[in-house]
Amino acid sequence: MLLRAAATFGSTPMIVVRSVQPHDLDALFHLAGQTGEGMTSFKPDRPALTARIERVRRTISGEAPLADQGYLFVMEDTASGRVVGVCGLEVAVGMTQPFYNYRVGTVVHASREMNVWTRMSLLYMSHDLTGYAELCSLFLEPAARINGNGALLSKSRFMFLAQFPDRFGERICAEMRGHFNEAGESPFWRDVGSHFYQIGFDDADYLSAHGKKSFMAELMPRSPVYVDLLPQDVQEAIGKTHKDTEPARVLLEAEGLRFENHVDIFDAGPVLEAHIDNLRAVRESRLVSVVVDDAAASEGEKWLASGTDMADFRVILLPRPPQDNTLRLTPAEAGALNITTGQHVRVLPLYPTKRT
Repeated sequence: MLLRAAATFGSTPMIVVRSVQPHDLDALFHLAGQTGEGMTSFKPDRPALTARIERVRRTISGEAPLADQGYLFVMEDTASGRVVGVCGLEVAVGMTQPFYNYRVGTVVHASREMNVWTRMSLLYMSHDLTGYAELCSLFLEPAARINGNGALLSKSRFMFLAQFPDRFGERICAEMRGHFNEAGESPFWRDVGSHFYQIGFDDADYLSAHGKKSFMAELMPRSPVYVDLLPQDVQEAIGKTHKDTEPARVLLEAEGLRFENHVDIFDAGPVLEAHIDNLRAVRESRLVSVVVDDAAASEGEKWLASGTDMADFRVILLPRPPQDNTLRLTPAEAGALNITTGQHVRVLPLYPTKRT
């Protein structure tokens, strides 16, 4: 059944990433049920998903205060209308509810008299990322992970950032899901978090996802945690990405984000960071004029193309580059972007010239 679904998906004419709409609620709920452990920002909770869709509407209309602003995008198969993926973008984290992370630091213990010098890693509780924009809620159902769809979904947010930079601050981050072992448990939570919070990982994850974070401030360790005193599998888990999230991390690093020694407080997954001005899409994307042409050729090179309407923001993947300041679109492509001849779209090669 899964293989048949993948083949069917691969043969559809257009895949589009677009701004979420109220009628997407059922599809989002179904999608969230497939995410598995550790996906804090996208849970199968109808009231929470309903509130998030409404928050997007209020953000676009200018009604939401800075602390509540956020965007959500879905990937849709336009042939069937089926939603197969989701990704989010928060404007400024930690403005009302604290945004906690551990910062991985270093301490040196030395004695000249004993001729001893040791260097150890410590975990310090941190609010360093307060006010950052955040890439979040990225999930693509397994049958749809083909034909560059994962790259399209992830990078659609960078096209939005490039089109509307005035809506964001200077820096951005992305929390990667941390490592879980073959038994489905987080070694870091097992030997660190569980001793302080006295609840299960899923329960802590649920409370955090629903904004109930006061328990974190009340129960978290007050002193730095010595990494070298932890079991070996826990040490190895710090900064390690979940196996299902590795492709997403590779894509983000290719766009300019880097691990700068912050990790998640629950599963110790890495937090990637960047100055928004240094993102590839912000530096290299450009606006071009559209010509709708039935004979638009497929030349093999993949490019991202996005519209300029915030409320109906759309991104597709094209099999051709622009020519100078003009981009030729087939009627189907123009329809997916909801655009006509003479209007403008933003374009960017799907991958950097030098891929890592």
